[in-house]
Amino acid sequence: MTATTISPAHHRSLGDHTWQDQAVCQSTEYNSVDPEVFFPEPDETDKIATAKSLCGQCPARRTCLDAALESGDTHGIRGGMTEEERQPLHENLHHRLDYSRVNATVAGRDIHLTKAERRAVVYAAYQHGLSEQRLARLLKITEEHAQKLYRQTRRALRNRDLEQTRKTTQPLGRDDFGTAA
Repeated sequence: MTATTISPAHHRSLGDHTWQDQAVCQSTEYNSVDPEVFFPEPDETDKIATAKSLCGQCPARRTCLDAALESGDTHGIRGGMTEEERQPLHENLHHRLDYSRVNATVAGRDIHLTKAERRAVVYAAYQHGLSEQRLARLLKITEEHAQKLYRQTRRALRNRDLEQTRKTTQPLGRDDFGTAA
């Protein structure tokens, strides 16, 4: 099952760690935070509750969770979730399809994409008439690979159209009318 979302979230660029400056878990001279709170043992429920409480107030919580998922970080509490709570998300990450991420990429942002999101970028770029060179730059692939992806997209769309045409123009068989009672 593919999880599809359309959210106006601001997605971090590749290699961007500036979101950490906004994170509540960062210690400052005015706000001392013990980093050990975010790495509790499974039976340390007080530490877990404290960490989740801090995450609940954090403006960078979603970005933190995305960073943990995209980097494969399975340790500690990240984005308000424990290791066990994030595990299903890690396992199904390649199915994530967030159209806000697709749109951001088509607009030229350099963000992390799942396989499903990369396929959606190819389709969106094709539908919008972007050149193969532009697609190659967006996905950081060769122009030859971009040409191949566009050929596959054209073929898939043509086959889909043919299949729909076949379904609507199939002749009715003798048994398709039913029988009179």
